[in-house]
Amino acid sequence: MEKIKKRWEISKNWQLTHLFLGVALVMITSYTVARRLLHLFGLNNTIWEWIFVSVIAITLYFLLVRFFVWCFKKLENRWKVSYKWEMIAIFIVFAITGSLAGKLAGPLTEWIGLGRDNVNGFLYWTARILLIFPIYQVILIVIGWFFGQFQFFWEFEKKMLKRLGLGFLFP
Repeated sequence: MEKIKKRWEISKNWQLTHLFLGVALVMITSYTVARRLLHLFGLNNTIWEWIFVSVIAITLYFLLVRFFVWCFKKLENRWKVSYKWEMIAIFIVFAITGSLAGKLAGPLTEWIGLGRDNVNGFLYWTARILLIFPIYQVILIVIGWFFGQFQFFWEFEKKMLKRLGLGFLFP
């Protein structure tokens, strides 16, 4: 455990929650993708179901962990954070925010009357994608604050909006 704490620059035990949450989310993601692939190949309710899910989930878990460690190394110099464990928190915030914005855009399009059954599919998906952007911006700041990374995400938001030509919002 000391080796892990040293590698991720963890000085207090509560900071381990980010590491454990990150590991748990990668496990859940791997399992979910494996279950989706199971249905895609039509292997559910067969003798191969649990073998297939276990092998795919474990393989995908290790591939995702290697990918995320590679991303940490690439972004370590670009993102100005004090400790390495904060990068885990930032990745978790991005994951939660993207998923939540995508999930909330569906009911919001229904609520404003542009539901899948009411309008053309092109208009529905265009409206939904356009709604994801402002939802994402707001949720990113809120979830970032919840994970103790408000300053990082506030600077990230300002930089992103300036690049999109909306810099006038932040004088």
